Amino acid sequence: MSKLPKIIWSKIDEAPALATYSLLPIVNAFTKAAGVEVVTSDISLAGRVLAAMGLAEDELSKLGEVVLQPDGNIIKLPNVSASAGQLKDCIAELQSQGYKIPNYPENPTTDEEKEIQAKYSTCLGSAVNPVLREGNSDRRAAVAVKKFAQKNPHKLRPFAANSKAHVAHMEGKGDFYGNEKSVTLDKDQKVVIALNGKELKTINGVASEVLDGTFMSVSALKAFYKKTIEDAKAKDVIWSLHLKATMMKISDPIMFGYGFIAFFEDVFAKYADTFKEVGVNPNMGMSDLEKKIKGHAKEAEIKAAFQAVVEADAPKIAMVDSDKGTTNFNASNDIIIDASMPVVVREGGKQWDRTGAALETVAVIPDSTYGMFHEEMVADCVKNGQYDVATMGTMQNIGLMAQKAEEYGSHPTTFELPEAGTVTVTAEDGTVLMSFECEAGDIWRMSRAKDIPIRDWVKLTVERTRLEGIPAVFWLDENRAHDAQMIKKAKTYLADYDTAGLDIQFMDITSATRFTNGRIRQGKNTIAVTGNVLRDHLTDMYPILELGTSAKMLSIVPLLAGGGLYETGAGGSAPKHVEQFVKEGHLRWDSLGEFLALAESLRFLGQKHSDEKLKALTAALDVANDGYLDNNKEPGRKAGEPDNKASHFFLAQYWAKALAEGSNAELAAKFAPVAKALIDNEAKIMEELMAVEGKPQDIGGYFKPDDAKAEKAMRPSATLNAIIDAL
Repeated sequence: MSKLPKIIWSKIDEAPALATYSLLPIVNAFTKAAGVEVVTSDISLAGRVLAAMGLAEDELSKLGEVVLQPDGNIIKLPNVSASAGQLKDCIAELQSQGYKIPNYPENPTTDEEKEIQAKYSTCLGSAVNPVLREGNSDRRAAVAVKKFAQKNPHKLRPFAANSKAHVAHMEGKGDFYGNEKSVTLDKDQKVVIALNGKELKTINGVASEVLDGTFMSVSALKAFYKKTIEDAKAKDVIWSLHLKATMMKISDPIMFGYGFIAFFEDVFAKYADTFKEVGVNPNMGMSDLEKKIKGHAKEAEIKAAFQAVVEADAPKIAMVDSDKGTTNFNASNDIIIDASMPVVVREGGKQWDRTGAALETVAVIPDSTYGMFHEEMVADCVKNGQYDVATMGTMQNIGLMAQKAEEYGSHPTTFELPEAGTVTVTAEDGTVLMSFECEAGDIWRMSRAKDIPIRDWVKLTVERTRLEGIPAVFWLDENRAHDAQMIKKAKTYLADYDTAGLDIQFMDITSATRFTNGRIRQGKNTIAVTGNVLRDHLTDMYPILELGTSAKMLSIVPLLAGGGLYETGAGGSAPKHVEQFVKEGHLRWDSLGEFLALAESLRFLGQKHSDEKLKALTAALDVANDGYLDNNKEPGRKAGEPDNKASHFFLAQYWAKALAEGSNAELAAKFAPVAKALIDNEAKIMEELMAVEGKPQDIGGYFKPDDAKAEKAMRPSATLNAIIDAL
């Protein structure tokens, strides 16, 4: 039995899940020497699907209890925030593996189908994070990582002097920003959301929490899409759509569907009857449409009609994969804004057309609430040129996300309105808190932010600002209803702290972006204090520009109960990594995010329990992480170069060497022979690891790999395995 609390390592999806088969045996061999056991918990999409159907333990709910414990300690790797299309693919794979589970009913008609859909719906979108994030977010680049990036700058493509690249977002009263209303509750009470007096949802409101209501006018959305398509044609730029359908799993797929229809308006009009006959849902994208028309008499004709629009180049459509002819409308989860917009900036305001040419784009982001950030990012580079990775400063982020804190709507309180009329938000005593006049089809949503997380968010901001000695900016817009409430609260709670000598400011989104970017261009650092969704956007955009990837960010969540959640970066490119690994045995996923998260997790335990051996283990891991960076041991991108498996070997070698040379005599004695064996056998181990490069790998499944097959593929060095397993 371990005398220290266990660390829970999440078993998740795609590339980081594959990497775990190689990395975790090394991690456990080292941590057990200091009395810490690292155990896994399956919160993968496949695991959650099986749990929803009663065929597996509900590990996510169990972790939801762990984060409420004082000693909770979880290392959380990136997971799939599933779209409906991904969910259906996962179900099909599980069925092929022998699991007796039903299909996902898109349009349920019977009570049984409605019950099945309700169970599966718990697996859609950002289902994991709201359960685990019982604390606010502290995201920043480790100093060693930032210095390495500056010494070894990756390439950012220049913006043309007369660049036509720009962002288009909605303005006025049509979108969520323009229609928002907000209140702060004065007591605990039930709050009813109703349309024309018919209940949509009742929530248990909490005293002092902020409630927001707003809606997207679908008529305004359609007009916006039409205008941007015409503008793209006139300005001869690529038209590209950017949404967050994985997190905003109700609202954004609907907006995606309207964009799909708008771009291919004539095709949808011509084949409306056929699409109705086969059950086409534009919200699911082209990949699903092609499945629906497969085998139909008009299949070839319909495909040709879509292709004709793509080839007309009026305007050009952005491509997800030019080689495969996959457009921006393949699936809503292909255009995740926090992954796609950094690429636009990185590539000099460009995306790729059907020929593979990189051309300037109009990035279409309907919701101005966060569209303003991306608009200013692109405008700044058009005006001032591309960033200099070697000299640019850094953006740190304190993000409000504890207890399901939202500022852009929640799945359970987002509705596609079935009829026109009045949406009311009514308090328990009958007082109408908010009301909205809407049309049929409008997207209405509520978001919530509780008071305890807001207080903790302010506290964390003060602590980090004092520690870092740099300005902190609350990205809050007094002209936005939600933000006006948050400004009042934040200023009230700041008064509880000694802020003498601290530079803490409040700015709207555009001003905050300009302030931060101005300092970054001068090589200066700034703390951005934001809500949850802007946190997502900023902590992908800036790290991708600064470091080349957001996977190298430290992402620490000090839990309200006293424990810690350590997140390991973004997994947006993970699907392509898996595709490459299966095809040629090369995994280019960089596990540095996991290395850094492990160090912070161990540091937390060592400090909390005053354990000297654990502190020595952590110090040695810090040395190993520095060595990993200084010696440039990150995985190569191409088959034939050392990959993820080799990077794990070098981490083990550097870690063992640091322990052998460290101050803890017991650990030094244990790891001296390990370090010698890893150094002496380096050539042999690398030869064994490289022997599988270029060879196809069978891992037994994409969403649910076969553990034995995946472990064999990811641990091909018998020499390394023998050294590690002997520990």
